[in-house]
Amino acid sequence: MENIETLVILGATGDLTSRLLLPGLGRLLTEQPERRISLIGTDLAPEDAEQWSRTVQRAFETVEAKGPAVDHLLTHTEYLETDASSPEDLKQLLNAVTGTPALYFALPPAVTTEAIEVLQHVGLPENTMLVLEKPFGVDERSAVELNRRLTARVQEDQIFRVDHFLGQSTVLNILGLRFTNRLFEPLWNREHIAKVEIVYDEILGLENRAGYYDHAGALVDMIQSHLLQVMALVTMEAPISVHADDLRAAKTAALQAVRPFAGEPDRASRRARYTAGTIGGRELPSYADEDGVDPARETETLAEVTLESATWRWSGVPFILRSGKALGESRREIAITFREVPHVPDGLTGESIPNVLRIFLGPDGLAVGMNVTGPGDPFAIERATLSADLGAGRLNPYGEVLNGVLNRDPTLSIRGDAAEQAWKIIDEIRSPWGSGHVPLAEYPAGSQGPADWGRGF
Repeated sequence: MENIETLVILGATGDLTSRLLLPGLGRLLTEQPERRISLIGTDLAPEDAEQWSRTVQRAFETVEAKGPAVDHLLTHTEYLETDASSPEDLKQLLNAVTGTPALYFALPPAVTTEAIEVLQHVGLPENTMLVLEKPFGVDERSAVELNRRLTARVQEDQIFRVDHFLGQSTVLNILGLRFTNRLFEPLWNREHIAKVEIVYDEILGLENRAGYYDHAGALVDMIQSHLLQVMALVTMEAPISVHADDLRAAKTAALQAVRPFAGEPDRASRRARYTAGTIGGRELPSYADEDGVDPARETETLAEVTLESATWRWSGVPFILRSGKALGESRREIAITFREVPHVPDGLTGESIPNVLRIFLGPDGLAVGMNVTGPGDPFAIERATLSADLGAGRLNPYGEVLNGVLNRDPTLSIRGDAAEQAWKIIDEIRSPWGSGHVPLAEYPAGSQGPADWGRGF
C-alpha cells in the first residue's frame, strides 16, 4: 500500500496534540526532509486557520523543527470544526482529505468508541488507517467489541493501536540485548533468573488529569497499557525476524502465557492511593481531595501485580509489575535478578549478592551489578557496576509512532488479539478488587509506598 498523504487529528485542541503529537510530527519531518504530507486538525472547539497555524508552529518550535518537509506541512494544514460523533461532520471532514489518510483519534476513549461506531455509516477513502490511543476498551468484553467494529470497517493491517511507551528504539534495545549477546540469552530462563521487576514509578501526582485518570487508575493507565507489553518483550521466544508480523506474533504468544502468579489472583496484586505529602518541596493534597476526583471510586494511584509466564522457560519465576504516582523517587526500569551462586569458597569475606541486570526505560541504558574482590583486601567481596548508555533514538516516542503510522508499518502497533489478551489478564486481577478481597491501602505523597508492603510475592 502507498504511504499516508494526509494526517487527520481528531481532538486537535487537546493537550495530547499540542504537547506530544505535534512535536513528534515536527521532529519526524525534520529528520525526513523529503516527506510530504498534509495535516488536518479537527475538534468541537471553534478555531480559525490562523489560530491553528500558530498552534502547529509553536509545537514545532519546541523541538526546533525545520526543513523543506516542515515548510511544506505549514502551507498544507487546515482546521475543521468537527463533531466526531456526527456522521454529517465526518463525511464533510473526509471530503476534505486528499490522498490516503490516517485518522488519529486523540480523543477520550468513550468518544473514540462512539466515533468508530459512526464510521460504520460513513464512506472511508481506500486504505484509510485508523490510529487509536490507549486504553483500547475498558475490559476484555469492550475490547472484543471494539475490535469487531474496527475490523468490520477496515483490515487489521489498517488499524494502529498506539503504544508510545515502547518506541522503536526501546523495543530494539531490549531485543538486541537479548538476542545478540551469548552472555545473556543462555541464562534467560527459570534456571538462572530468580525474579523480574518491571517498574514505572513517578514523582508526579495527578497533574489535572482527573477526567481520565480517575476512571483508569494505575493498573489500567500503566500496567495494562504498557508494562504488560514490556513483559512480553522480556518473556517471548526469539522471533524469526523483527519485521512487524513476526515480532507481533511473538509478543502475542508471550501474552497468552501470562497469568496471576501461582494462579491466585487474590494474592497476586496490591493497590493504594496517595494521601497528602511533600515532593521536592511541593505540597500535594490527598488524591481523594484533588479536583475532579470522586473518592467513592477508590481509584488506585499505585498498583503492583505479580504474574508468571506459564511456559517451559519461565514457569515459577515471579514477574512483579508496579507503577505509581506521587512517589519519593522516579524509577523506570526492568530489574532482572539472577539466582545466587550455589557456593562461595571458604576464605572469601563479605556478602555475595545476586547479580542484577537493570534495563532503564527512558532514557534507555543498562547496568549490571556484579561481585568482585579488590581493590584493597583481595579476599573481600565488593560490589561493582558495569553500565552503558543505550542512547535515545533520532526521534522522540511520538515521532517513532507517527513514523510507523505514515509508513503503514505496524511494528509498534498492538495486534487486536494481544489487546484483548492484556485485558483478560487485568480483568482476572481486578475481580478480587471488586469483591473487597484486595483492600485499598494508603501512602503519603513523597514516600516509597505503603510502609508494610515490603517486596515480592
